[in-house]
Amino acid sequence: MEPTLLLATVVLAALVIRAAVEELREPGRGRARWAFLKERRALTTGAVVTLALGSLGWLLGGGQGLVWACLAGVLAAYATNSRGRDT
Repeated sequence: MEPTLLLATVVLAALVIRAAVEELREPGRGRARWAFLKERRALTTGAVVTLALGSLGWLLGGGQGLVWACLAGVLAAYATNSRGRDT
């Protein structure tokens, strides 16, 4: 497995583990963190970031650039999630 793919997998696993720990501490909190999968604004932001960085990443880095573009898109959508934030 390439180091780039492995590192991206570790980052995504850390997000999943964080959500699981939050769910154990406060039921419903972990689900709120992943609510961006149903939120149109967050998905649109993630898709735009993925497309923009994906095209640039493909030109400059090939497959490794695409992996990082996908990870950046997921993180952008995750950060845009308005339902998972503390208010």
